Amino acid sequence: MTTYAASLSDIRAAAERIAPYAHRTPIMTSAAISELAGCELFFKCENLQKVGAFKFRGALNAIASLSDVDASRGVVTHSSGNHAQAVALAARLRGVPATIVMPTSAPAIKKRAVLGYGATVVDCEPTLAARETTTAAVIEQTGATLVHAYDNDHVIAGQGTVALELVEQVPGLDAVVAPVGGGGLLSGIALAVRGVSPQTVVFGAEPVGADDAFRSKDSGQRVVDHTPDTIADGLLTTLGERNWPVVRDLVEEIVLVDDDQIRAAMRLIWERMKLIVEPSAATGLAAARTPGFRAHGFGRIGVVLTGGNLDLDPMFR
Repeated sequence: MTTYAASLSDIRAAAERIAPYAHRTPIMTSAAISELAGCELFFKCENLQKVGAFKFRGALNAIASLSDVDASRGVVTHSSGNHAQAVALAARLRGVPATIVMPTSAPAIKKRAVLGYGATVVDCEPTLAARETTTAAVIEQTGATLVHAYDNDHVIAGQGTVALELVEQVPGLDAVVAPVGGGGLLSGIALAVRGVSPQTVVFGAEPVGADDAFRSKDSGQRVVDHTPDTIADGLLTTLGERNWPVVRDLVEEIVLVDDDQIRAAMRLIWERMKLIVEPSAATGLAAARTPGFRAHGFGRIGVVLTGGNLDLDPMFR
């Protein structure tokens, strides 16, 4: 029997660990959007989570799980987006130093948010190699613990708490759809759903321009050659090593959507639900509206709205 990165007991322990700090995010619905999709859609609003994204759950669980000795040395991660803010806030709550390696291309608004949570920002060139070497240097200098954005057992367990809440809030779901980038959220959801609602089918939603998870499922081997190009900037990362076996075995299908479909879904959420979501978060709705997905004939579907962090400066200029 395959041993995965996290068990149901790990996810339940994570839920207890993060409960004093993380929001139990609401479920919202839209009759108009459900009618367009041809089924009942239940949106899990992680855009209303602290730091504006589900990432807070995993980062908090990972940092809260550190021993006192490891915590005293601090934590480090490399991220240009939601995970950076999640680690910074979780570290502040634990009272430990955090260093965030951020590429020079990262939006200034996100750097300001990280600094506002009290973390130290170290700039690097906007390449994966530069991010990893800079992070390694920080670890060598400080002894800090790396909190990877998705390829981390505690992070995966923390993200799985999304599904624990969802299936409790909306019993009897036929399917759950969640975006996939590195796979921390999707693998956590798949592990939780298998344990508490095994009749519910889990799907991943992925942009055509960042389709490594789809290609991995299709070939049966984790795809690592990856040159993403999509509006969904939160889904640019390659499927993680720990995440792949879960996606391979427990996720039914990866549904591909193009950027126009993502834009249309985001507009629907903004207009009909009055919720601000980022493009990555709209990918799940885009997938639920595709003919291939609708052909399954599901009646009740949970869709995870993963985050709502947008740079609004251009709009207000």
